[in-house]
Parts: sequence; C-alpha cells; structure tokens
Amino acid sequence: MMIAIGLLLLRLTLGLIFLLHGAQKLFGVLGGHGLAGTTQFMNTLGLHPARWWATIAAWGEFVGGLLLVLGLFTPLAALLVLAVMLVAILKVHASKGFWNSQGGYEYNLVLSALATVLGLVGAGAFSLDALLGLSALSPTLFLLGLPLLILLGVLVHQPTSAWFQKLWHSSHVGPEL
Repeated sequence: MMIAIGLLLLRLTLGLIFLLHGAQKLFGVLGGHGLAGTTQFMNTLGLHPARWWATIAAWGEFVGGLLLVLGLFTPLAALLVLAVMLVAILKVHASKGFWNSQGGYEYNLVLSALATVLGLVGAGAFSLDALLGLSALSPTLFLLGLPLLILLGVLVHQPTSAWFQKLWHSSHVGPEL
C-alpha cells in the first residue's frame, strides 16, 4: 500500500511539473512565453525547423505530464518526459556542467531518473493503467522505446545538428514560423 501511495505522489508531482511547463510553452500561461517564444528559443539552440521542435517539446511536456498525472500509458509518458529532458541536457545544460545553480543538468537528471523509475516500475495501483489492466506492459514498452531516445540524442547532438541545420537552411525558402 505504501509503494502505491509513493508512486501516486511521484506521478502527481512529476506529472504536474511537466504539464505546467508544457502549458507555459504552448499557451503562454503561468509566466510562459507561448509557442512563439518557445520557437525563438529553439531557434537560438540551432534546432531547425524551430517551430517543429518547439511544438514537439511543448506537446511532449504537456501530454507526458497529463498522462503521468492520470497514470495512463505510463511508459509513453515516461518516454516523452525523458525525450524532452534529453534534448534539454544535450542542447542547453551539458556545456554548463553538473550543478543546477550554474545552469547545469543536475535538475534535469533528477527529473529523468524519476521518469525512468515510473517507466520501469509503472504507475502503481492508483492509476488508470492499473484500472485498465495495462500495468504489466510498463517495463517492456518502456525498454522498447529507449532506442528511440538514443536516436533522438544522436539527432540533436552537435555534429548531426550542424549537418541538419546546414541542410535546412539550404533547402528552406521563406521565413521560419
């Protein structure tokens, strides 16, 4: 019973963090800059097309957070959260070192570890996954999705990103939205 309560608290906390961050990026609420501001930020990171990356990141956070809060499709929710954190670590925080106080990846690593725990263990007894009988699939589906995260990491890593940016700029006509 205590494990189920612990997983519920973990899911609700992590889910609300990502749900609210996604809402900031999508809708400009709670001090966020909306999709336009998120697009500008993705552009500064060299992720092109910036609007596409901004939309994917914002919806990944929002949907991943919502699914975690509900305890529904938890392996997918955990992978969405991990994908956003992987890009954040690689493109924003890794060059600043470990410590969060210096802009490093410490906090992102903690969020990633918590999402990994939920992906491997599942949402717990107080979840829609448990209610719908989906809990047994959690570790397998989560582990099957990890190679996609490795591919994402390679895609946003500097050499690949520079190649893609060059390709994007040479083939893109008109202003980017």
